[in-house]
Amino acid sequence: MSPATPAKPTEKPTEPWRQRLVRSLLYGRNVDRAAKARARVGLAMLAFASVYALIGGRLVMFAIGADAHSARRAAAQEVVATARPDIVDRNGAILATDVKASSLFGEPRRIIDKDEAIELLTATVPDLDEAEVRERLRTRKGFVWLKREITPKQQQDIHKLGIPGIGFLRENKRVYPTGNEVAHLIGLVNIDNQGIAGMEKWLDNQGLADLHRAGFATDRLQKPIELSVDLRVEHALRDELLKAKEKYHTKAASGIVSNVKTGEIVAMVSLPDFDPNNPKEAHDPDRINRLTTGVYEMGSTFKAFTLAMALDSGKINLNSSWDARGNLHYGKFTIHDSHPLGRFINTKEVFTFSSNIGAARIALGQGVEAHKAFLAKMGQLTRLRTELPESAAPLVPRRWGELNTVTIAFGQGMSVAPLQAVMGINALVNGGYLIPPTFMKRSESEAAAMAKRVIKPETSDKMRFLMRLNAEIGTAKTADVKGYYVGGKTGTSEKVINGRYAKKRVLNSFTAIMPCDDPKYQILIMLDEPQAIPETKGFITSGWNTVPTGGKVIERIAPLLGVEPRFDLPPADRLILAASRTTQ
Repeated sequence: MSPATPAKPTEKPTEPWRQRLVRSLLYGRNVDRAAKARARVGLAMLAFASVYALIGGRLVMFAIGADAHSARRAAAQEVVATARPDIVDRNGAILATDVKASSLFGEPRRIIDKDEAIELLTATVPDLDEAEVRERLRTRKGFVWLKREITPKQQQDIHKLGIPGIGFLRENKRVYPTGNEVAHLIGLVNIDNQGIAGMEKWLDNQGLADLHRAGFATDRLQKPIELSVDLRVEHALRDELLKAKEKYHTKAASGIVSNVKTGEIVAMVSLPDFDPNNPKEAHDPDRINRLTTGVYEMGSTFKAFTLAMALDSGKINLNSSWDARGNLHYGKFTIHDSHPLGRFINTKEVFTFSSNIGAARIALGQGVEAHKAFLAKMGQLTRLRTELPESAAPLVPRRWGELNTVTIAFGQGMSVAPLQAVMGINALVNGGYLIPPTFMKRSESEAAAMAKRVIKPETSDKMRFLMRLNAEIGTAKTADVKGYYVGGKTGTSEKVINGRYAKKRVLNSFTAIMPCDDPKYQILIMLDEPQAIPETKGFITSGWNTVPTGGKVIERIAPLLGVEPRFDLPPADRLILAASRTTQ
């Protein structure tokens, strides 16, 4: 047999030239068609996914675009209503803070049926003014406010209506947890969270408004503002003033508690007051802050300045004698005492018996120019400036002659803000230093750095002696709360009605210090037009109403202020004068 012939390998069918041309054009040469196909499928899938993502993103943008666009349009309003710092008392109790609230807005260009929208909105929120909403929605503006600060339920009900072009913005709303308690001190804000009165306005004047406009006033950047006021003392003072206002049927009542060594205002109440959570009340003219925006003739409390002026000059002493045997006639005017003694009296008796004649003779002995200079030095002739924007300038005679000195000596003929008088009295009893009052926390060292000496230390000792003596034997006896060594001076000033003094319409004041041997606090109580009641035996003078009110206030606030009671202390001449640099 012949050997086997090896088999030839199977040959590929020859590819037609047309297919080779097409494959070369589509895929190139020497390319794996399967890999190329997988790559192209992946690329197609990625392209379809990108298209669908783009479409989805646009749908989401269309869904939320109206709100975002409106927010941008409302940016100017929203930045004004941004966060404000908390305001707290000296112990950290919150007096003012921010909460979040929703506000209702509309985009007139996007509302399809405006009449239907107006009907639905006013039915859901009855306090919406239909005419006002209609006017706003018929404009061609892109954004209008419809109602600021709506309730969560109102927001939920409006949301269910599904009205195109109607939306909500979250804003900061100012709330005052203590209500009326510190209304005149804190003040209030407007609908845009801008301070318009009190410490709220002061905050904006310190640069907060500029931060708002720049968008930097955020919650985390702001520290609480600490005030000098003590909410506990504020509550006790206000409570006693409310009781006095009702008991004596007064037109108004007010009071201040001041730290004589630092100038801090620990409490300030002016009744009637208002609730800053209800801004409409603040516009009532009867609800002004009488202690800073009102100016009054302070009556016999001004005799403290008259005697301090004379004692500080060295021309008189506590035992100097003054003729009070009869009325003092000056021109066509007659000066008389409420309780005439009909004899010569000494300087101590001028104070304790509140002699108008004695005070007038003392002031005349000093002279007009010396009188004016002393009151100017005590800060009584110019407007007092504090953190509170609301302040009034004193009413001072244009032409100050001897008659003006005579009447001003016992508290008539010149009107000052009560806080201004408090500042001056503080200087009379704290060793002789005039310290500007403040509503912010201040240490004694900080106060000392800005204090200005206005009277000698020994003059201050004598004034403390006189005030304590008045509580021991004078018109302030009913405020002598045992253990607190209280001193004080009363004042009853007739109000000017139609150009004449009205005997039955008076403004009563009582300024007290405690303890008199080393004063820490001054308390001012004022009652406007108190009425006679059986308990006062028909009298309306200060000793019958403001003094007992002051005693009740002292009894309540002294423990809160950390003033420890001390009993069986010697009388003023032994405890105060004996320790003074002089005994006369």
